[in-house]
Amino acid sequence: MSREAFIVGTGRGIPEKILTNADLEKIVDTSDAWITERTGIKFRHMTDESTSTSDIALLAAQNAMESAGWSAADVQCIILATVTPDYPFPATACLIADRLGLSRVPAWDFEAGCSGFVYGLIQAKAFIEAGFFDRMLVIGADCLTKITNWKDRASCVLFGDGAGAVAVSSQGPGGRLGGYHWGSDGAISDLLIQHGGGSKHPASHETVDAAMHTIAMNGSETFKHAVRAMRDACMKALEMEGLDKSEVDLLISHQANWRIIDATARALSLKPEQVYVNIDRYGNTSAASIPIALDEVARGGLLSPPKRLVTAAFGAGLTWAAMVLSWKA
Repeated sequence: MSREAFIVGTGRGIPEKILTNADLEKIVDTSDAWITERTGIKFRHMTDESTSTSDIALLAAQNAMESAGWSAADVQCIILATVTPDYPFPATACLIADRLGLSRVPAWDFEAGCSGFVYGLIQAKAFIEAGFFDRMLVIGADCLTKITNWKDRASCVLFGDGAGAVAVSSQGPGGRLGGYHWGSDGAISDLLIQHGGGSKHPASHETVDAAMHTIAMNGSETFKHAVRAMRDACMKALEMEGLDKSEVDLLISHQANWRIIDATARALSLKPEQVYVNIDRYGNTSAASIPIALDEVARGGLLSPPKRLVTAAFGAGLTWAAMVLSWKA
């Protein structure tokens, strides 16, 4: 019998501090009505100066392990999707593994922007089905407010901080990792980019003064590519799974903008009650958005009776990814 991979536990780590639209009105020329109408966001969570990506990722991982009934001895591998690691190196996943008390397990970071968590699920599926591991932690965590340009009224209203994690096992029951599709297009990488801090533009007084270490985004162009990429990725993932879009029970999309979520839902002919949305409470948390939503869905009893889910995301790269999750009783 061929091996399969299942999500058997979920968790999230959310900073306590809240930044409301009213707070943003005091920082830039914007309004609650303008933000709500264009994005659907009412408030977002924000880390303080002493809290890093590893802190909230650790909490998400601990909650996922508790949900799965795992101890440290059960975890064989950790992978972390993030664009805001604690340091350029070492990998933040290694720091999390140490704080969890894991003993010399493989641990690594990877970067796929907001698509990172679904990229991580695809990696976990491959490793588990190939027999490399039986139990893995997949984490998506980002502190985007630490790289936000607070003078850019169009983008600074979008981002929040958070972490989500899942425990993935070769043994069910749980959410079986099914058909998927992923891809990238580096030709349009300049639509969503952090110019400074890498080997292209190392940190200097000039790069800091030019705000090159903050997020730069062409919102309208990113929107157009995102809608098309997420729609196509969903359809190809369903095709790989052998399902029609009419067989989808729930969409958990990357929470970037309510209009993108709505466009993806309409492409799948889904009703509003078949689309999970929490962007109003978190904003865009990058790689954390889907696992945060998945944890809310799981703990909120929305997977009973068992359902077929589609997760879909797009992000800097540009990257995109979708995966079918089939929950079993």
